[in-house]
Amino acid sequence: MKVLQILPELESGGVERGTLELAKYLVGRGDEALVVSNGGRLVDELESFGCRHIQLPVHKKSLSSLTQVKVMRKLLESEQPDIVHLRSRVPAWITYLAWRKMDPASRPRLVSTVHGFYSVNAYSKIMTCGERVIAVSDSVKEYILTNYPKTQSELIRVVHRGVDPTDYQFGHLPEKSWRHQWYADFPETKGKVLLTLPGRITRLKGHSDFLQILTQLKKRHSAVHGVIAGGAHPRKQAYLDELKQMVAQAGLSESVTFTGHRSDLREILAMSDVVLSLTSQPESFGRTTLEALCLGTPVLGYEHGGVGEILSAIFPAGKCASGDAKKAAQMIDGWLINGMPALEEKNPFTLERMLSQTVEVYNELLA
Repeated sequence: MKVLQILPELESGGVERGTLELAKYLVGRGDEALVVSNGGRLVDELESFGCRHIQLPVHKKSLSSLTQVKVMRKLLESEQPDIVHLRSRVPAWITYLAWRKMDPASRPRLVSTVHGFYSVNAYSKIMTCGERVIAVSDSVKEYILTNYPKTQSELIRVVHRGVDPTDYQFGHLPEKSWRHQWYADFPETKGKVLLTLPGRITRLKGHSDFLQILTQLKKRHSAVHGVIAGGAHPRKQAYLDELKQMVAQAGLSESVTFTGHRSDLREILAMSDVVLSLTSQPESFGRTTLEALCLGTPVLGYEHGGVGEILSAIFPAGKCASGDAKKAAQMIDGWLINGMPALEEKNPFTLERMLSQTVEVYNELLA
């Protein structure tokens, strides 16, 4: 089959990574994979395994984006994909408006994935327009049915995100050369108990709670050190500056490391003593939580959304009431004093399962 996925850009993030993984899987099956976006740092990787990238300005949250509707219709007519997979709202609107004017007998089948708990409005409703709607967790399916009750339940397919256990092996340790370079770059982390908060620099990630937790733990554990692993989009630079001021005001300048954007997050998660998920709003899935657990690193996470589902399935000891930074600090304090709770080697959320279930959705429509 020929599958066209469309998203705003290919810079970084879970949606982007999932798009690449599916494209690679399709090519490996002998299918044809296309991705439409405004481009980004991941394009070279996408094209390296045989997927074709088509660059179009489908990323701007502006009425000017509607000028791309005719362009998209021509693209769909010339490329004739069997499946069009919508992964974000602006590209979804552009594609849907182009697709609905095409001949129903010959146009591609339409799939949309609801990747997050979007703001509830007519703009976001577009993500439920697919002939099949993929929800990335049970929490997301519940969100769809609660907020968009006209969406037929029988059209929704829950396909949890997943990671490759061969890439995230239980007990994995970074190579000596990597550790040497890490300590050369961040010597302040050597010999410390590393608490890592991964993710892009946005207010939703819970940095304020992270600093509260560090402040409490530093009173009893001088070796505790915080790692904020993630880069800031240029539009988030002001928040990054504000966050660094918060660190200084909390007296944590010597106890917090900002790594910036990293392509080696797996190694950072593996060498961490505890990984945290402290989002102020539920995450639709929580990929980095799953990655850390697969590596054997304990995760403390607020038990809402997809992170709550992952922790319930793999590491219930890591669940903390949402927003309760004080309780989170107490839990980690207990772990540091009494030893880390046991973490079993299991993962029901594999990449292979995610990819095969996605293709099953495609085949269901094409049948």
